Amino acid sequence: MDIVFKGALVVDGTGSPGYRADVGVRDGRIAGIGSVGGRREVDAAGLVLAPGFIDMHSHSDLRLLAEPDHLAKVSQGVTTEVLGQDGLSYAPVDDEVLAALRAQLAGWNGDPDGFAWDWRSVGEYLDRLDRGIAVNAAYLVPQGTLRMLCVGWDDRPATPAELDRMREVLARSLAEGAVGMSSGLTYTPGMYAGSAELTALCRVVAEHGGFYSPHHRSYGAGALEAYAEMVEVTRAAGCPLHLAHATMNFEVNRGRAGDLLALLDDAIAAGADITLDTYPYLPGATYLSALLPSWAGEGGPDATLARLTDPDDRERIRVELEETGSDGCHGVPVDWTTIEINGVRRADHAHLVGRSVAESARVAGRPPAELYFDVLVAERLGTSCLMHVGHEENVQAIMRHPAHTGGSDGLLVGDRPHPRAWGTFPRYLARYVRELGVLSLEDCVAHLTGRAAKRLRLADRGLVREGYAADLVLFDPHEVADTATFDQPRQAANGIPYVLVNGVPVIDDGRRTDALPGHSLRNHRSRP
Repeated sequence: MDIVFKGALVVDGTGSPGYRADVGVRDGRIAGIGSVGGRREVDAAGLVLAPGFIDMHSHSDLRLLAEPDHLAKVSQGVTTEVLGQDGLSYAPVDDEVLAALRAQLAGWNGDPDGFAWDWRSVGEYLDRLDRGIAVNAAYLVPQGTLRMLCVGWDDRPATPAELDRMREVLARSLAEGAVGMSSGLTYTPGMYAGSAELTALCRVVAEHGGFYSPHHRSYGAGALEAYAEMVEVTRAAGCPLHLAHATMNFEVNRGRAGDLLALLDDAIAAGADITLDTYPYLPGATYLSALLPSWAGEGGPDATLARLTDPDDRERIRVELEETGSDGCHGVPVDWTTIEINGVRRADHAHLVGRSVAESARVAGRPPAELYFDVLVAERLGTSCLMHVGHEENVQAIMRHPAHTGGSDGLLVGDRPHPRAWGTFPRYLARYVRELGVLSLEDCVAHLTGRAAKRLRLADRGLVREGYAADLVLFDPHEVADTATFDQPRQAANGIPYVLVNGVPVIDDGRRTDALPGHSLRNHRSRP
């Protein structure tokens, strides 16, 4: 054996009770479980050996390539990430679409200087990942990007010819290795698609053995109706459904997690294939311009910026934001005290970071909406924010559901990114297992590993089982903890001394190695 973990408590990802055993790794695979020896032996007495954690909702699309160390994820035991989320990512594209996406997504992913954008198709992007990355990665075809490429930025139904082209590009992208399709139905231009268009695309996803992962149309007013639309779209298409960061947010949904779970349980009982992911925090995070109404995004970033400098358009936007509820803000009138700027491009805006829009406006002696508009223009939309809109009772109720998996939704850029990018998986183990007992250790590990692997149709990952890929994490159940906070978000977890990706240590005795053993995980029906 290349490496043997001696005397570990094996929590294997199935939800079954843990058991004591040695686990040996050879040539990237789990080669022995029981009493085994090897060239290198690690004393794992008192520690838990589990499958590597699977981040079902990740925004590492650029940072995984631009910052190969990727300490944020490997230090918390993540060995696989699912990219291409929320309907917006960087493949498939042409030159014009890529330029627009780089502007639109700067608040999510940055726009690194000197970065080599040497792909356009999904297959080329996956090939780029295969040159060497820290963790394994699967990719979802982003429906907003697909619409941008085939329809443009117009707020209208796709023509039959445009829909045919979307289906063709989607099918090709799935054949090249994408595992499904995502949507961001509060983000332009994906939100311009109606149910019939989404159903037609989901039929293509189903034909290729993939799944649909939507950020649906509202997490606030009309949230249940938005969830119901996604259930019906995938029922009509015969497509598996995985609900992205599935929760019930804003004051209108306090205590209403049970309504969502009843809707899902009824659909599952009727034969639907549904899973979901969540992060164990209350605030959400996005780019600041996401709050704008959909019509303000029509035509792309330059058209948006023009509207933000027009007095009449500004007033129309202000009314929708503050009085009627913008569709970009989930149909809820914005409470500026809950919108905290956490990342800016310009040094002269550093004083805004860590403050709500309301507080910064008060200090400046200006109306909040006016400050908001001017910041977006000056930053050319490249500003990120936290949204303090979650409820603990909803978070706990949803994470108990047997269809639940874990996803960080972590943004890795900005002055003070959401700590979920560094802390999601140890926080599940520390707060919700050890401290609160919301989940048992075995059940929590199953949520974060085996159940996620099943959704991804990974036949040889997600469990501690002989012959499986050696994606493994060794942690101390008494010491594992997230240390990332909203004030100090870039802090590695405690209590995770070993992480292996494809049998290679990326965390070795608590230290990051220089190994990049990860690669793309492609759709099982993709072309070889």
